Amino acid sequence: MVQVGRPSRGEQTRRAILDAAVARFARDGYRSTSVADIARDAAVGGTVAYTYFPNKEALFIAAVDDDAAAVIGAGLPNLEGETGSGDWPLQLILDLFASVEHHPLARRLLGGLEPEITSRVLEIPAVNELRKACIERLRTGQLAGSVRTDVDATMLGNGILTISLSLLMSMVQIGADAAEAYRYDVAAVFDSALAQRR
Repeated sequence: MVQVGRPSRGEQTRRAILDAAVARFARDGYRSTSVADIARDAAVGGTVAYTYFPNKEALFIAAVDDDAAAVIGAGLPNLEGETGSGDWPLQLILDLFASVEHHPLARRLLGGLEPEITSRVLEIPAVNELRKACIERLRTGQLAGSVRTDVDATMLGNGILTISLSLLMSMVQIGADAAEAYRYDVAAVFDSALAQRR
């Protein structure tokens, strides 16, 4: 009899493989890691990983999305705050940066250490969820009168997400202290783009 809410053995095995993949890819990178290394780290047979992931690239993408989802999870609560608060894009970036410190695979990607995959970051499922949340926050703000209504919320949300990820990449690569000097300048740019003028 299967207990409700408890992961099945297959789900546990998949999770162990994914956790091992996140750790190994973060430490050694895509090129220097083999599926056999990951299977060994997960304490499963050499071919078991292929039951859950068709190839190394699919496993890498799943590992990236898993680690990115954990980072993004730290920023999502900020998007549910007061619609009148205009500093949420900057706070989102700061929350994501604080979270990425604890997620080495996401940090590796943002640091530019996996150039073959970096361009695909904007399309992974976790980032798409963040995109949807940003757009929804903008639409709610437009309805509340705190966000400009003369701009398309989808375009603005896509822009905020792209700028946020670019700034996050810069912060990872040059350090938060260097970026901190421009915190209020970045806030001013977001405020001018979003604030409803009276």
